[in-house]
Amino acid sequence: MSQPAIKINGIHKHFGALHALKGIDLSIEQGEFFALLGPNGAGKSTLINILAGLITPSAGNISVMGYDVNKAYQQARMLLGVVPQELVFDPFFNVREMLRFQAGYFGRGRENDAWVDEILEGLGLADKANTNMRKLSGGMKRRALIAQALAHRPPVIVLDEPTAGVDVELRQMLWEFIKKLNHDGHTIILTTHYLEEAETLCSRVAMMKQGQIVALDKTADLLNKFSGKHLRLTLGDVALPEVIVESVRHVENGVYTFALDDMAQIEFVLSALRTANIKVIDMQLNEADLEDVFLSLVGNTAKGVA
Repeated sequence: MSQPAIKINGIHKHFGALHALKGIDLSIEQGEFFALLGPNGAGKSTLINILAGLITPSAGNISVMGYDVNKAYQQARMLLGVVPQELVFDPFFNVREMLRFQAGYFGRGRENDAWVDEILEGLGLADKANTNMRKLSGGMKRRALIAQALAHRPPVIVLDEPTAGVDVELRQMLWEFIKKLNHDGHTIILTTHYLEEAETLCSRVAMMKQGQIVALDKTADLLNKFSGKHLRLTLGDVALPEVIVESVRHVENGVYTFALDDMAQIEFVLSALRTANIKVIDMQLNEADLEDVFLSLVGNTAKGVA
């Protein structure tokens, strides 16, 4: 059997009294498109920083394609490309120069230029190759950061919220390019605010809460486990009748999400609201999706994922 792309064994991380990661075990196979999801403070960024060698774990170990991140950092880092959340760039270079320098850090010289050209073309940056990084728009800077993570041709790519703050057209272009990379054999690890992206793109999902993995399964299997109807009612700030409180899975800004098995339960909820003289401002009925799974597992958190 081939070596896993990422192997995480018993990772703990303490920041003083804060136990940020509590024994993470995870294996990601080569060629997977994998989603790592969780609310703010779940520990995703800490785990990614340990994977990238930026933070040392308190216990446990992580390997990239068989190379331990701490014991064989140079070899592991050569195999990994990380796209950070923040727009961090060197303001003194144009896009092509920045990519050449990035590749050079990993021992790749001008023989890598053909790959750089392919990245620039694939990300819609070809006409910006000679533009200074400072003069790019926010969306173009985001593309350049993805290009930078790919410049040394790593087989494993971590995308930490790559589409945060970008428009729909750019998001679609980025995903077409990333899907092609995955089709060509790259392993992709994704964190995202947009759960529909993870549902559409990723074959397997891990959900984190308070430093632990609370769900790990194929995306389709997770959805099957949480199948059913989800009724979203806009009610405003009200006190619900006790008989329907247990059916509520999420509350946000006066919108109540109920997890229900059949149409009879839906009528029961609506009848209870009528009896309590609670007005339904708006109503939506949907099949369960990854957002519903997320909310069921991590509790009443905000819709966005960080």
